[in-house]
Amino acid sequence: MTEERTLPVRAGVDLGGTKIQAAIVGPDGAVLGSARRATPVEGGPGSVAAAIASAAHDAARAASVALPARLGIGTPGSVDVQQGTVSGARNLSGFDGAVPLAELVARELEAEVRAPRVVLGNDVGVALDAEARLGAGADLASFVGVWWGTGVGGGVVLRGERWHGRGAAGEIGHVVVSIGGRRCPCGRRGCVEAYAGRRALEERARRLAARGTPTRLFKIAARKNRERLTSGVWARALEDGDELAGRLVDRAVRAIAAGAASAVNLLDVEGVVVGGGLGTRLGPEYAERIAAAMQPHLFRAERPPSVRVSHLGDLAGAVGAALL
Repeated sequence: MTEERTLPVRAGVDLGGTKIQAAIVGPDGAVLGSARRATPVEGGPGSVAAAIASAAHDAARAASVALPARLGIGTPGSVDVQQGTVSGARNLSGFDGAVPLAELVARELEAEVRAPRVVLGNDVGVALDAEARLGAGADLASFVGVWWGTGVGGGVVLRGERWHGRGAAGEIGHVVVSIGGRRCPCGRRGCVEAYAGRRALEERARRLAARGTPTRLFKIAARKNRERLTSGVWARALEDGDELAGRLVDRAVRAIAAGAASAVNLLDVEGVVVGGGLGTRLGPEYAERIAAAMQPHLFRAERPPSVRVSHLGDLAGAVGAALL
């Protein structure tokens, strides 16, 4: 390892349904080093905590710094900051009840870090904080975030500050776009996430493939040694002109557009920032498609919001977690 820099650095981890992204962030917000690991699909919260700690160590090594004593984690689900717990993170193995994630990760860090302090925040919320301060929302007084990944997360920034509501503001993935529609992972019907979340897309693709609908999605996943249909698998299938992938993603775009347009009609924000695994991977072309699909639903169609992709990309969540 090269000589360690003596900078006041911060560590952040973005915990997702398929990947764990860690970053070491400098005092100016610059990423000094990063690392990524697959999110364990078995072993429950203990294995996830171990993977988080390992990813943080890897990022510190990449940055040539000692791992900071304070670590921020952006996690899906409902976060109790005071208790250090997360609940309702249904896309994570074994996260069925309230999981003491902060305590579990702190235990993993104790062998190397003295008196580790782990702070939790909502994954999309911290990513939006980073975008508002350093990224795509830095020039917007108000915007809605749409984080298109394993699920569909969201958030609202008003006058440069994230609106928390009573603790669950901005859940755009659970805006209903079809009364009595498809079952969502949340248990309700017709939510944006039921049509656009990567988990829902994969479940639909598997059912249709089992009925004989041709697709290369699963061959691409096998070639990439992926157990799941990751963002990269979907992107490659779309590049290859896979008809099923194209049809399902087009439907996802329509659902996201309807939900985002409804949020714009309610709040009259200046912009929509699209992030998350799929949103970032598919990039500006699909942001433009979402913008076009929003038009018929906008009350003030002559004054549409700016629709743009996250500037911080895959690192938005980790950077935002470090800012905790």
